Amino acid sequence: MKDARDIIIRPIITERSYDMIEMNKYTFEVAKSANKIEIAKAVEELFDVKVVKVNTLHVKPKKKRVRVVQGMTRTWKKAVVTLAEGDTIEVFAS
Repeated sequence: MKDARDIIIRPIITERSYDMIEMNKYTFEVAKSANKIEIAKAVEELFDVKVVKVNTLHVKPKKKRVRVVQGMTRTWKKAVVTLAEGDTIEVFAS
């Protein structure tokens, strides 16, 4: 099995992700190869919480341009993790 720190790359901190914390949903960037079961186990192991549900999506690249050179941003995988009632993750606490 993969290490939990290899699966969960970083928390996503945006206005929308902060609004979702009120609904007990936390957003993370995860490894592209990770599935929902691995993501749930990794979050439970790292933060000592109970995961109820995991939603994943692939973030598509966007066109970017620096002067003449045109390129694309990177692709990555996002996971929205719903925790059990009463559980919180302190990384997101403000």
